[in-house]
Amino acid sequence: MKTGKQGEWLTVYVPRNLVGLSIEQLLREKWQTPKTLLHQFRMNKSVKLNGETTPWSSTLHIEDKLQVHLFTEEEFGFEPEYMDIEVLYEDDHLLIVNKPAKIDTHPNEPGQLGTLANGVAYYFQAKGIFTKVRHIHRLDKDTTGAVLFAKHKLAGAMLDRMLEAREIKRTYLALAQGRIKQAKGKIDAPIGRDRHHPTRRRVSPNGQTAISHYKVLDYYSKNDLSLVELELQTGRTHQIRVHMSHIGHPLFGDVLYGGRDEIDRQALHAAKIRLKHPITDESIEVRAPFLDEPAIFPREI
Repeated sequence: MKTGKQGEWLTVYVPRNLVGLSIEQLLREKWQTPKTLLHQFRMNKSVKLNGETTPWSSTLHIEDKLQVHLFTEEEFGFEPEYMDIEVLYEDDHLLIVNKPAKIDTHPNEPGQLGTLANGVAYYFQAKGIFTKVRHIHRLDKDTTGAVLFAKHKLAGAMLDRMLEAREIKRTYLALAQGRIKQAKGKIDAPIGRDRHHPTRRRVSPNGQTAISHYKVLDYYSKNDLSLVELELQTGRTHQIRVHMSHIGHPLFGDVLYGGRDEIDRQALHAAKIRLKHPITDESIEVRAPFLDEPAIFPREI
């Protein structure tokens, strides 16, 4: 789908697959715009067709220009703080950055600095983009890799829905201790809080459903470590760390779940994100290179 940004307005040049839909159907059914945002659009006359404010029952025709007032100025929501951000993908709607280890995705208490969200706020400010910093998912403090942000309200709502529907695929790489006998498998074990530890999670029959899929890519006999690729069917806190420990192969460096302490973080990296662009329908696949110095993972992966 061909789109363009003109000031605070998004212009969509209607493609063949949208012909025959009404404005209302596009917003409500195709984009699944939340009711509150639909109400704002309607009250603020935020949608135009070929430069005119028209009824939302109007039918779309090929190469019509649909305009939506999306890029309104907002507070960042986090204090901007300089950080050397590695941008993996960016357009008018999405931002994907490569998170290093030892920083939180977002502040966990008022006034906290040094998080990825603070760095993204500074990045937006430096580029003259005054919008709320909207992280769509997060990574643990000591997990590295790709994190997805939305750059306006509609993209945020669409991506939240896609994440909930498991339409955003995230692939992780991990170094697990020991040789894993099965080349690939599924771990289906519910996860709940550990009552005896404030941050730890555990497999619990009363926990939330948690399903992880793994594939063993290599085994390093010198260090007794398996390189594992994982995809999550659910998104529970510490899911990969808990599940790998549960099957007897805790992540290297993950002392909270029984890993050896020879490195200063768990060997877990969000290596890839795949999704269909919520606005343009373009297929996007983004890979995040390793950041550790000295290296933890083999460089050739």
